[in-house]
Amino acid sequence: MGDSPATLTAEEEAAERHAQAVARGIARLFARNDIWCLAEMPLRNGRRADLMGIDPKGQIVIVEIKVSRADLLGDAKWPDYLDFCDRFFWGLPPELDRAPLETETFLPGTCGVIVADGYDAEILRPAPLQPLAAARRKVEVERLARTALRRQLALLDPHVGRWGGA
Repeated sequence: MGDSPATLTAEEEAAERHAQAVARGIARLFARNDIWCLAEMPLRNGRRADLMGIDPKGQIVIVEIKVSRADLLGDAKWPDYLDFCDRFFWGLPPELDRAPLETETFLPGTCGVIVADGYDAEILRPAPLQPLAAARRKVEVERLARTALRRQLALLDPHVGRWGGA
């Protein structure tokens, strides 16, 4: 999720739409459970979380969405997200083979699994709590809130979107 549509091939554009549908289903599941999330959240390490949210206890949840086997197997950077969340999930469409997520490469004891389509989602494996330090969580929650507020204001006034951070 995230490349500009003007730079994508037809195949990449289809994958992007598929990833957006998975994100929408997960966002709906989260909203029903009082977890509010933001798509494409930049992290301080230069990575970008597909979905990052806050649960009712103030804990940070990150979801990395994969819609193809090649993308899933080729992603060696995903552990970089673990330092920025209390819970980490993989988000996948129903048709994607989940077997690789059971191997040690994907730390099944650390990562949850959500299956989603454009309408809904289901948690197949809950993500265990890996608590962030309180100071780190405070910084990340504030960054997430400021990013969400900036995006909301930019929707109301596009000129505002040029100012501030990501």
